[in-house]
Amino acid sequence: MPKVYRSTVLESPIEAVWDILRDFNGHDHWHPEVTSSQIERGHDASKVGCVRKFKLNDGSELREQLLTLSDMETAFSYCLLDTPIPLLNYVAHVRLTPVTDTDATFWEWHSSFDTPKGREGELAELVGENIYMAGFAAIRAQLQQESV
Repeated sequence: MPKVYRSTVLESPIEAVWDILRDFNGHDHWHPEVTSSQIERGHDASKVGCVRKFKLNDGSELREQLLTLSDMETAFSYCLLDTPIPLLNYVAHVRLTPVTDTDATFWEWHSSFDTPKGREGELAELVGENIYMAGFAAIRAQLQQESV
């Protein structure tokens, strides 16, 4: 079972980062791989249990379900329901923590999942780099633009 962990420090206050990440349906506005997203059945994007259906740049569609959301802990978790990529039993966690001496934000993003035998390294790299690291870079760029 691969476990992927990535983290970064953003030179922005936690409130600014959380304002972006808290919207479970907002990743099409900031993640470079996501082209469109919608919450199924008209549910609120902050309602635990809601499902987002989204498309990637390559045209593939995925569905993810919000498992937890905590404003107090500035954290949420979600799972993959449907994906063309063989990431089975995928559960991810996002957590923000304030860096108090500089008013920055420490962002952790991690997951565990099953894969077909022999594809563990390839798919862990895909998740860690194409999803997590690309997301860090996109949010960093967005926050830098907003502060100018």
